[in-house]
Amino acid sequence: MFGDFLFKSFSKSIGIDLGTSTTLVYVKGRKIVLYEPSVVAFGDNGNKVLAVGKEAKKMIGRTPSGLSTVRPLKEGVIADFDITAEMIKYFIEKVHIPNRFIKPSIIICVPSGVTEVEKRAVSEVAYKCGARKVFLIDETIAAAIGVGLPIFEPMGNMVLDIGGGTSEVAVISLGGIVVSELSHVAGDYINEEIVKYIKRKHNLYIGELTAEEIKLNLFTKDIEEEIRSYEIKGRDKVSGLPKIINMSLDELREALSESIRMIANIVRVALEKTPPELVADIVDKGIIMTGGGSMLIGLAELLKEEIGIPTFISPKPIYCVINGIGKIVENHKFYQRVLINLHRGV
Repeated sequence: MFGDFLFKSFSKSIGIDLGTSTTLVYVKGRKIVLYEPSVVAFGDNGNKVLAVGKEAKKMIGRTPSGLSTVRPLKEGVIADFDITAEMIKYFIEKVHIPNRFIKPSIIICVPSGVTEVEKRAVSEVAYKCGARKVFLIDETIAAAIGVGLPIFEPMGNMVLDIGGGTSEVAVISLGGIVVSELSHVAGDYINEEIVKYIKRKHNLYIGELTAEEIKLNLFTKDIEEEIRSYEIKGRDKVSGLPKIINMSLDELREALSESIRMIANIVRVALEKTPPELVADIVDKGIIMTGGGSMLIGLAELLKEEIGIPTFISPKPIYCVINGIGKIVENHKFYQRVLINLHRGV
């Protein structure tokens, strides 16, 4: 009976990877249809939405008086209910879902460490956007499904998902999370550390977008030579005038070394809490890394060095969570046991 109910609910379904930095949307039968920054721009002193997503992100750090940009999610959870609802509503309308007179069912991922109150807040936002039914799923389980791990088997699967607001490690077995650890040392935190490092070492103020661009240069793609420098523009702390500096790849790595070790530490803590039988499975299979932050230079190698377990970056790690949600949208009966259904008004 529950399966029939789900079938009707998912006859028109969408999945949302609602992230602190980016939001991705999957529509049943159409796959991933949207990838946008989780940013909203306001005018008229906060009374009018001017832009959402990519266009709003361009305005960060560049707004005059009366205009502002807001990230409505902070550290993986909703910081502003109304703005988050406006953002999701805009994204849903943008993908032009056919037959708008039929309310969709929506799946949204949440970090496994969030409270019941925070889960209900996410659910209510989706209902406010016109959903007929809302289901939640733990982010690490969605990532594991997206990677293709056998989550329903009696064996340990360890996933480390590094997003914009949170880094989360989970040990999954028999369709559930056995152990999980959550840290706020993730993409946004790393951006802040880059800003602080350059200010401290070079007396240079840089903005949020500049810090993010520097971080993207530290992703593990096409890294060939060890000596490589990056031109960084900002405002001199002493004179207040524009200034350009050059930073080497090694120095940029130094700026992130402590953050990387903090992420490695949550993996160590999770392993210490994991039952021995599941640890044996993880030693054999290794740790799977997902999320954009997993591509940071040296992170996989550091984890392997400090913990002694093989660590692998999944293919296209940014899309693992939304791909997992997409699999659920397309084959809901098979995955129904991993869904969280918070009955409205209860």
